[in-house]
Amino acid sequence: MSLNRYRLRHLADKKHKGALRAQHLLETPERLIGLILLGNNLVNILASAIATIIGIRLLGDYGFIFSTIILTLVILIFSEVTPKTIAALHPERFALPSAFVLAPLLKVFYPLVWLINQLTSLFFKILGISEESRSHYDLSSEELRIVVNEAGTMIPHRHQQMLLSILDLEKVTVEDIMVPRSEIIGIDLQDEWHDIVQQLSESQHTRVPVYDGDIDHVIGIIHIRNALQFFNKEESSKSDLKDIIREALYVPEATPLNTQLLNFQRERHRIGLVVNEYGDIQGLITLEDILEEIVGEFTTDPSALSKDVHLEEDGTYLVDGSATIRELNRVLGWELPSEGPKTVNGLILEYLETIPDPGTSLLIAGHPFEIVQTAQNTVKTVRISPQWQQASKPEDSAD
Repeated sequence: MSLNRYRLRHLADKKHKGALRAQHLLETPERLIGLILLGNNLVNILASAIATIIGIRLLGDYGFIFSTIILTLVILIFSEVTPKTIAALHPERFALPSAFVLAPLLKVFYPLVWLINQLTSLFFKILGISEESRSHYDLSSEELRIVVNEAGTMIPHRHQQMLLSILDLEKVTVEDIMVPRSEIIGIDLQDEWHDIVQQLSESQHTRVPVYDGDIDHVIGIIHIRNALQFFNKEESSKSDLKDIIREALYVPEATPLNTQLLNFQRERHRIGLVVNEYGDIQGLITLEDILEEIVGEFTTDPSALSKDVHLEEDGTYLVDGSATIRELNRVLGWELPSEGPKTVNGLILEYLETIPDPGTSLLIAGHPFEIVQTAQNTVKTVRISPQWQQASKPEDSAD
């Protein structure tokens, strides 16, 4: 009963004879328990009867007292506690060989075991206990998380983190990791044709949205690979560009990442525009963004912990204002508040309730923030120090 069912199933799949027999026995645990307890109690009762007879013959009428005490200690130590504790600590070592003994015994004593099970089932019905409520060892996501965490060296740490990240996908929405609306780079059809061609040739992205006038009037998505034909053709025009525009995929902002990953696969898209409940575009989500949630950030800069977080020589971090709070917490292991605003810029504006000037400092969740650069109505760059160790005030403060 202490066997790891998943380990047992793995061994059975590899045609391990002991595992196959043990798995077959565990398919009907009521019969297995009936057989084990039948033999166990038969031996204990027989030993008690023999010990009583010997005690009375050797010590007279009070011999049963001494035989009871001695037999209880012997059975507890040598028949119950010691063997069962060892077997519980090393179930596989003892259970698999035992299966070769228990399997034939079950066939021999099957009529008696069957009768015992029938009587037990009758008592279950009298007591109102349903036998169908038996556990089937199904694991919830939280239980599976514990299994992964306790796997130890059996699973490399990096792989553990990836598995845990996959389990976390259902807890994160596209709103938490999307590229904000203000940072979406797209093609405006109202621009001059030579400007559009230049933008296409210099684009750092393989897919970009195409809109007419502003991002609220999106026409579709274009793949840069399909636009290569326009770079050296003087007779090409905007109408040619419209012919290769693909319909955009719109994604509700509350969609969990695991659902959106499946949607990308089903719809054969790699990019989607995030909309709110009114249909207004809030940002952009890509397949790469979701994959980074699983395997981590893709960056070639050795000083960059992610594309928005850079470690400085003095130990502080230079952070882009558009970086998400979730990204900071994941990359740096911090616990910045993430229930409200999703970005560093939004978090600072919520705390200060105004657009700060460069040089403004504030303390959030024990971390000193210094505004490095602002532009128009947003915070562009922030310098954040590791958590302040000096105990001053339990509350967050702003200067």
